[in-house]
Amino acid sequence: MTKNNKNTNTTNDKAVYEPKDESTVKSVKSKSNPSVLIGAAFLMAASSCGPGFIAQTGKFTFDLDKSFAFVILSAVLISLIAQLNVWRVISVSGMRGQDIANKVLPGLGYFIAALVAIGGLAFNIGNVGGAGIGLNILFGLDPRIGAAIGGIIGILIFSNPKAKSILDQTSKYFGIIMIILITYVAIKTKPPVGEAFGSMIVPEKSMTELFPAIITLIGGTVGGYIIFSGGHRLVDAGITGEENLDEVNKSAILGIVVAFIMRVLLFLAILGAIRIARDQIDPQDIAATAFRVGAGNVGYKVFGLLFFLASLTPIVGAAYTSVSFLKTLSTTVAKKESLITNLFLVISTIVFIIIGKPQKLLVVVGTLNGFILPITLAVMLAATRKKDIIGEYKHSKLLYVLGILVVIFTGIMSIKTLIEMVSVGI
Repeated sequence: MTKNNKNTNTTNDKAVYEPKDESTVKSVKSKSNPSVLIGAAFLMAASSCGPGFIAQTGKFTFDLDKSFAFVILSAVLISLIAQLNVWRVISVSGMRGQDIANKVLPGLGYFIAALVAIGGLAFNIGNVGGAGIGLNILFGLDPRIGAAIGGIIGILIFSNPKAKSILDQTSKYFGIIMIILITYVAIKTKPPVGEAFGSMIVPEKSMTELFPAIITLIGGTVGGYIIFSGGHRLVDAGITGEENLDEVNKSAILGIVVAFIMRVLLFLAILGAIRIARDQIDPQDIAATAFRVGAGNVGYKVFGLLFFLASLTPIVGAAYTSVSFLKTLSTTVAKKESLITNLFLVISTIVFIIIGKPQKLLVVVGTLNGFILPITLAVMLAATRKKDIIGEYKHSKLLYVLGILVVIFTGIMSIKTLIEMVSVGI
């Protein structure tokens, strides 16, 4: 058994302050914390299935038809490799991503924390906007009022002394409800399941057509703050050390599997609606109109509830993870974690209310997320070669090699995507 390297309190990290909360407890056997493990998995999965994920699934299904199944499978497999590498390093080291980065290269943790926090804030603007749209569909509320309600709910959660436990529970139950809602519409639309699953292996579209969708889905599944959300939650709960690695692996895999199920079900629901009446699908609002085509007005209301729940979990997930990247780098943030998290939510909500629909901002940040993944994954892989981070732990050679391939692939595709965006003036 290797030692659990909780290096965030050492004298070498003078700026670090760890408050006496869950994050300072001694590593415990994770089998006694199933709710945290499941909550961490659903936090990651639900964070990756926000309003952007729903909109992207609608667009890509409309453009690629059944070949989008190949995109989903490819993105999930690549995301699984990335997540297992990152969560294992976080678990064995007992440190958060930014502290590991600072151990790999002094100062790098501050850079990554800034990228993740800025990206998380920008995406949260879209998340609170999604909550507003969901409530508009359900009750006819002004989207800005609905966004304010979504922000207030997030603030109420983090104002509770048991905020992290509530986060575990809401992530789990909201995720389950989302799966049920999507399944209902998928059954109504009667999609060509056999064709879709066949296209997971042999797509009709060319790789050139599919690659942009793959990199977008990877960024949405494990890009930016998302890949760290569940891992940081486990660190906060003290579920660290090599003795807990098997359970951490199961939690990481569960998170990816739940995200995969949600993506496949939503794809099938929309694909079925497109096959029913493609001409009735609004290209500007594909997912919502697909639900209406597939299940009538009830389906449209189901979409509103789905969109609200899909927005609410990422609202709190983005705020929680973004602040967790800052709290070991700043004594002020560490001492006032709940207050800073709520301030993060307030800023996100106010910016959406003022701006309205920051689509361009979200596109730019989406590209930033694509760059963050290869950088953060490369740092985690480098950490597997440093004993002052992982002790005597021997990282899987297979995971390491596959991780390197993911870094290369996502790095190249992100640069290519950026060049294309610049060429079209975005």
